[in-house]
Amino acid sequence: MPLLLIIGYVWPEPGSSAAGSRMLQLIRFFQSEGYKVIFASPAAHSEFAVDLPGIGVETQNIQLNCSSFDDYIKVLQPTMVLFDRFMMEEQFGWRVTKYCPDAIRLLDTEDLHCLRESRRQAYKKQTDYREILQSSEIAKREIASIFRSDLTLMISEFEMNLLQNQFKVDAAILHYLPLLIEPMEGTSLSFPERKDFVFIGNFFHEPNWNCAWVLKNEIWPELKERLPEATLRIYGAYATQKVTDLHNPKERFYVMGRASEAREVIANARVLLAPIRFGAGIKGKLLEAMVYGTPTVTTTVGAESMQDNGDWNGFIADDNATFIAKAAVLYSDSELWYQKQQNGYRISSGRYTAKPHWAKLQQRIGHLKANLKQHRDSNFIGAMLQHHSMQSTHYMAKWIAEKNKATR
Repeated sequence: MPLLLIIGYVWPEPGSSAAGSRMLQLIRFFQSEGYKVIFASPAAHSEFAVDLPGIGVETQNIQLNCSSFDDYIKVLQPTMVLFDRFMMEEQFGWRVTKYCPDAIRLLDTEDLHCLRESRRQAYKKQTDYREILQSSEIAKREIASIFRSDLTLMISEFEMNLLQNQFKVDAAILHYLPLLIEPMEGTSLSFPERKDFVFIGNFFHEPNWNCAWVLKNEIWPELKERLPEATLRIYGAYATQKVTDLHNPKERFYVMGRASEAREVIANARVLLAPIRFGAGIKGKLLEAMVYGTPTVTTTVGAESMQDNGDWNGFIADDNATFIAKAAVLYSDSELWYQKQQNGYRISSGRYTAKPHWAKLQQRIGHLKANLKQHRDSNFIGAMLQHHSMQSTHYMAKWIAEKNKATR
């Protein structure tokens, strides 16, 4: 029975983030392919994490910079290792390569962290993110991790193109696998059955906090005057004090905290608002809104890699005046609302239906298994980086491990 070891940055929380949902999708895919799946992580357990043993996944706590992982993986000898984000490949990749050289190494980026961070800095400095990205330390680390991996799963076509065109990453080591949906059953609520605006997002991620702030301070003051019957509700896991401080019932602006069921929250709203100023990847909240029949107003960054021939399930606006105007008309015009809802159904079913994407991944992994040596030989940059990484990271990890022993 083939064995997949997943080294997780965090324990997956499908109810808290799109990243958690994606990890659960990957686990179920590999289980359907006949793999035994073990999920290991150095992170602290969360009460909101999925019950992995309950779905047949073995769990293992591992430590950073500790030789105990070497002993563990030498015995385990997995067929394949999936690193959850580049930081895990950076920490554990050289150990996997040293003790399990024949194991296929997959990297799931979730989204390009270097792109998200460069856009965050550019937003604060009011400059072009591309100037920051080109010299970004995170970019050097993340792209080195991509080169060292046998195959990297990419969530966004924009990011695929960025890696190939700007950083000269070979398409042979990249694979497009977006967030995926299963066919939905039942019908959604109609226009008159829905009311109010909604935003939802995990507040561990700064773009979501920024969205909530922009909505409260730049969008809602005018939008609430145009639509005196509407409210705006903000949902999200891990809301900090600065998020809850935005709560103001007098202004019909409600910070609701964690949603017990994201589907219910989104499907009952008439319009989802997401004035995303910076970020990367594709946005789980916007895909869910399409699936649940909820039109959206977002920005160019929000809709990145999700449009279909320019169509959207609502409107895309980067300035506040246009954003407010489009939100107001979408909320009030039932004919327009139904038209945009149909756009969303078409985009989500056409681009994000699970079955064809899993078939392509199955084929790609099969080819990789059959041609692993040839595949690695053709990736000289990856081999070079792997060599230097094993030298430098090995000695740094040994130094930290010895230091930790001395302080016990």
